[in-house]
Amino acid sequence: GEREGKGIWLPGMLSLLLGGCAASGSESGRALPPKARFASLGSSFAAGAGIGPLQAGTPERCSRTTNNYATLLAARLDLNLVDASCGGATSEHVLRGWSELPPQIDALDRETRLVTITVGGNDLGYVGWLFASSCRLGVAAFPGPCRPAAEPTDADYARLDRNLRAIAQQVRVRAPQARLVFVQYVTLLSDTACGLETVTPADAAVARRIAQRLASVTDGAARASGADVLDADRLSRSHTPCSPEPWSNGLSPGYNRTQGAPWHPNAAGHAAIARELASLLQARPALNRK
Repeated sequence: GEREGKGIWLPGMLSLLLGGCAASGSESGRALPPKARFASLGSSFAAGAGIGPLQAGTPERCSRTTNNYATLLAARLDLNLVDASCGGATSEHVLRGWSELPPQIDALDRETRLVTITVGGNDLGYVGWLFASSCRLGVAAFPGPCRPAAEPTDADYARLDRNLRAIAQQVRVRAPQARLVFVQYVTLLSDTACGLETVTPADAAVARRIAQRLASVTDGAARASGADVLDADRLSRSHTPCSPEPWSNGLSPGYNRTQGAPWHPNAAGHAAIARELASLLQARPALNRK
């Protein structure tokens, strides 16, 4: 399905973000106070896999870096960040925990004023599909045989939709003063793949379908809950791995992992998302905002 309501603010729903309290659109758009509590949730696309040093005292397997978009945003707006993001996380792990890790949603409390989240790609095997395609062409991201990958089913998308809506509901309950922003996944594929994107045309078409439906589900869950959306997918369409100023990494022979994880946003992508989030949070909401 086509995405609807791209970039449109729904002031009538914004009061949901304040636990049902009356709030005008301008109040919802006010700048956050200094030292406000800010929770970042999500997958490796939020954690910043491979783009810089790991945050001290966080689980190594989560790959939370010191220059991911949440950390940069917290520094820009002088916020107190609680980063619960983790590489490999699904929407289930936000709600219900993951092995030794507690549910990411537990990072929220009633003092939390901002919540950002990028999640859903692992629910659908989005990046796994790209890794598998590259591997079949002889460019492996991991040792051993190529890992199997399957296109997600309608049931997978429906499950993700339910979980994203449940996450939004939990944000309202646990952090009634918080503004919730869903941050879309950056665009990973150029219109025509170059040598930096080792993927077959057929597999690229599937990956684009997954990306589009992931974005559509995220938009729908945000609209239903009165949350904001940062359209990182749209903003990054001219910043794919093949572009002069890429915001993401592809995967190619001899890939240099010091640039960050393959098929993931790079450091420039995280910096761009932080800038765009700061602009969104400081702007006054307006109908039909583009």
